[in-house]
Amino acid sequence: MNKQAIMLFGQPGAGKGTQANLLSDKLGYYHFESSKILEVCFKNEDPEKVYEIEGKEYKLSDEINNWKTGLLVSPPFVFFLFAEKIKELARENESIVFSGSPRTVYEAERFIPLLEQLYGKDNLRFVLLEVKPETTIYRNSHRKICDLMRHTILFTPETENLEKCPLDGSDLVKRKDLDDVETIKKRLEVFKAETFPVIDSVEKQGIKINKVSGEGSVSDVFIGILEAIK
Repeated sequence: MNKQAIMLFGQPGAGKGTQANLLSDKLGYYHFESSKILEVCFKNEDPEKVYEIEGKEYKLSDEINNWKTGLLVSPPFVFFLFAEKIKELARENESIVFSGSPRTVYEAERFIPLLEQLYGKDNLRFVLLEVKPETTIYRNSHRKICDLMRHTILFTPETENLEKCPLDGSDLVKRKDLDDVETIKKRLEVFKAETFPVIDSVEKQGIKINKVSGEGSVSDVFIGILEAIK
């Protein structure tokens, strides 16, 4: 099989990360988790560091503040971080599943041509996971992640009282600031205004939008995605 690049798209809480993990495990694809890549940068780099991108300066502390308050991290900064990693994976003949990219029209106008160049248009798949806003608020305000590897733990009756990650044994924690209700509502507003237009941009570039309901069980959604990416 030719190497593929799959983009899972949807509002916060749509299940992008969970489904990307499943695809990665089943198909052996690299899970390009946008939020985790940003978190690693924000945690390990000096907040005073300034990046010069396309003739403009981006201070890391400003990007961290955007991220914590539910605003989008500056698209040029995001694309700068991601582009080299994507090229490296393509050189290694890795298929990729993205959870959370592209997030803006700016990114889509650069991501799609880059992926076409590296993978070929016929090997790109774009899947829109559709969920209601109230689903986003419920899922994100209840979810936890593990403190070590940042796995997201789905909130279910079976996991409600878990205190340790079943995968690595580290503490389960809430993402402070990011997953409080008011921040989630802000993220939904930002998604509607700045991220949802990505769909039109992707379609204009000749990529089919495959719509899959994200409201069902994890397994049902996964089956829907597998059908969509054939």
